[in-house]
Formats: sequence, structure tokens, C-alpha cells
Amino acid sequence: QLTLVESGGGLVNPGGSLRLSCSASGFTVDYYAIGWFRQAPGKEREGVSCLRSSDDTVYYADSVTGRFTISRGKNKVYLQMNNVKPEDTGVYYCASPHLGHVCDKVPSENEYGYWGQGTQVTVSS
Repeated sequence: QLTLVESGGGLVNPGGSLRLSCSASGFTVDYYAIGWFRQAPGKEREGVSCLRSSDDTVYYADSVTGRFTISRGKNKVYLQMNNVKPEDTGVYYCASPHLGHVCDKVPSENEYGYWGQGTQVTVSS
């Protein structure tokens, strides 16, 4: 089975940067794409970005486009967060989609079935 573990969160000043990592083990056919989601306090979990492994196609939510970058290495997917804002605060999760989904748009939670434990990002002065 697929196991996902996020790391790299922490406290950062507005305008600063963080790099989140998602480490994957136990590949399955669901590991054709990885999505990043976040959940701010009092809000629903929302899709941030995804990457399609076959051709490195990427998608970003409007709220993060131009500031965040998703990329991959060997058994890892990264989310580079630049020029962060207080509104970026939340728990960030990486996830792999169900069979039949492969990252063709900003990710939707119901398309994803494997989830990491989350890593906290707090943007504050």
C-alpha cells in the first residue's frame, strides 16, 4: 500500500518561504499523481496543487498561483511556498488520487484516497 508522510512545516513570517516535502513509499497504481491540500482553522480542506507524474503537468489554486511551486524528486513531491501570507496558515496534506484520477485540474478532495498525516504551517508576524 502507499504511505505518504509530510514534513517541512513550521512558523514563518509573512513574505517568507517554506518548502514542504511529501515522501512516498509502497507505490501503487494510485501514485500517478500527488496533490497538496490545506485546511485553515474553521474552514474546509481545499486543494492547493497537484502534479501528474507522467508528464509533470501541474495545477494550482488561484490563491497560490505565482507563489507556490510543486515539483517532484525520487519518491518525493515538494511544495515550495514563497511570499507566504497569513491566509496560507493551516495544516498541509499530501494525497494520492483514487484510480481513475490523475491530476487534470486543481485537486478536489473526493478524488483522493491516500493521505499523509499533515504538517502545520503558521504564517504570522
